[in-house]
Amino acid sequence: MDMFPQLMEGSSAYSDATNLSIIANISSSSVTEATATQPPSSSSPSANSSRYENQKRRDWNTFGQYLRNHRPPLSLSRCSGAHVLEFLRYLDQFGKTKVHTTVCHFYGHPNPPAPCPCPLRQAWGSLDALIGRLRAAFEENGGKPETNPFGARAVRLYLREVRDMQSKARGVSYEKKKRKRPVPQLSASSSSAVASHQQFQMLPGTSSTSQISKFEK
Repeated sequence: MDMFPQLMEGSSAYSDATNLSIIANISSSSVTEATATQPPSSSSPSANSSRYENQKRRDWNTFGQYLRNHRPPLSLSRCSGAHVLEFLRYLDQFGKTKVHTTVCHFYGHPNPPAPCPCPLRQAWGSLDALIGRLRAAFEENGGKPETNPFGARAVRLYLREVRDMQSKARGVSYEKKKRKRPVPQLSASSSSAVASHQQFQMLPGTSSTSQISKFEK
């Protein structure tokens, strides 16, 4: 948290009550790596949509609270990608994901057998999902896509660096697996027609064209 001491020291905005409020909001929105790797549930699309909208609204309120508590206070129109990076680094203090340093014996170990003093951080998956929701909420609340601070290049680069760093430190691959396309199943009539055609072509001594001509006669 090298960028936040000057924001937090000597300011009543970052009191215990404010931190507890932000912790409550962020803890509900953070997605741990274990949860992120679980298969999707079989809940209805409407329930998933409602859950997403509720989470997006909580994230937007949390970011608005961060801007109001900032010293000096920031308006949404003056918010830039740099302020979004400050917000993401600020959230690291509430993270629950162990990120090993390069000098740690468990660096690159996905399941360390013992505890270590390495810091806790927000998981990359949580930050990536959070930025996606805030980016959508910004435009839904009247912001223009070309001035969206959550889509700034600096934010994208930061998320990429966090992903690469955590994948190396924790030995976790974040590469998306390509889904295999399902093989189309033929109906019973189509299968029998294909089988008959194959048998017809395999008659000895004649080519497929001659067989077809004889068949037509």
